[in-house]
Amino acid sequence: MVEKFVGTWKMTSSENFDDYMKAIGVGFATRQVGNRTKPNLVVSVDEQGTVCMKSQSTFKTTEIKFKLNEPFEETTADDRKTRTVVTLENGKLVQKQSWDGKETNIEREVADGKLIAKCIMGDVVAVRMYVKEA
Repeated sequence: MVEKFVGTWKMTSSENFDDYMKAIGVGFATRQVGNRTKPNLVVSVDEQGTVCMKSQSTFKTTEIKFKLNEPFEETTADDRKTRTVVTLENGKLVQKQSWDGKETNIEREVADGKLIAKCIMGDVVAVRMYVKEA
């Protein structure tokens, strides 16, 4: 099921991301950079089923490696240290990050050849769209 996410995805749009970054506690300067950055998302899976998700931009490249349903420690692009677990729910990759008594979800799904990432913190939702590179 993860196979449909595999590939290099180029960001085409980002809506409400500043409000999402505010909601998770990202400072002003980092938000300014985050709002201007349009990262590529590179997803791969090895033969053991370990998923690698790499976010690449001129500003910063971050990478997480995980197995579905297995919690791991993540250092996010904005330097939060989170306990993260990624699950597959109804065809969506759901990344749940927990830190300091807070929790945010990033839901990724592929529809109509696009990858849609919804970043959810409470009632704040950002939507980031990607298209697959050839």
